[in-house]
Amino acid sequence: MTTILAGPDCTTMTEVRAGVDALDRELVALLARRFAYMDAAARIKPQRGHVRDEARKAQVIANARAEAVRLGVPEETVGQLWELLVEASIAYELAAFDRRGG
Repeated sequence: MTTILAGPDCTTMTEVRAGVDALDRELVALLARRFAYMDAAARIKPQRGHVRDEARKAQVIANARAEAVRLGVPEETVGQLWELLVEASIAYELAAFDRRGG
């Protein structure tokens, strides 16, 4: 088993790639947890029209951008990623809502 080093501790591309691959697995697991919340939202919301909430979407993206600034990572890139993530989450939630027969 390869030891996963923190980015600043890597001295070879093998170490970098092992870290990125491990982190990607963690990110996908976190996305699975996030989509489970979309399943819950689809179950809880009484009407399909309640799925899209532009004010909440803006808040979620603003929160992610603020966290990016706090952590010193590219705010614009995080904003773009979260735009895509939120839109994908809305589409997923709509499909989940439709599956439940709501």
